[in-house]
Amino acid sequence: MLLVVDNGSVYTKNLIDFLTKKNISFAKQTPNILDLNSLQNFDSFILSGRRKNEKKINEVNSKIILHSIENNSKLLGICYGAEILALTLGGTIKKSPSLKKGNEIIHILKNTLIANDSISVFESHGFEISKLPEKLIQLGESNNCKYEIIQYENKPIFGTQFHPEMTPDGNDLIEKFCLL
Repeated sequence: MLLVVDNGSVYTKNLIDFLTKKNISFAKQTPNILDLNSLQNFDSFILSGRRKNEKKINEVNSKIILHSIENNSKLLGICYGAEILALTLGGTIKKSPSLKKGNEIIHILKNTLIANDSISVFESHGFEISKLPEKLIQLGESNNCKYEIIQYENKPIFGTQFHPEMTPDGNDLIEKFCLL
């Protein structure tokens, strides 16, 4: 069963609508009411983007990431979800030179189970990953962002700096993730 962690992104409704349309079974929770003891009831997680920085949201998402690593659970971190994945494991983020909002082409650097060709996606972020920790590998980049798709080495744990819930190519990526 998939758990969607709704961190407050304005795009989470698009993700929920897509999962519902594809008949992918999921539960949705916000970090503020999520019982961390319930994590063992799920075999996969999607961490949505967010609107504002809150310590509690960061702590809960980091615990979900560590749970996924320890239990070999699937995880897809979207935008903020990718950033907190990097931060949790010792990476860094930085403020983007300008707000990134609009369509972007992602160049796949290493074929993976979720993407193996250039994809057209939607960006909407003011921060981005600036340094990957040792265990994360770069899978995709764009002209504006170096770490567009990342993966925890040899585990089904991924992050996208972009919002895959907003475009057909991104929806394909989400569906491939769900079907892993």
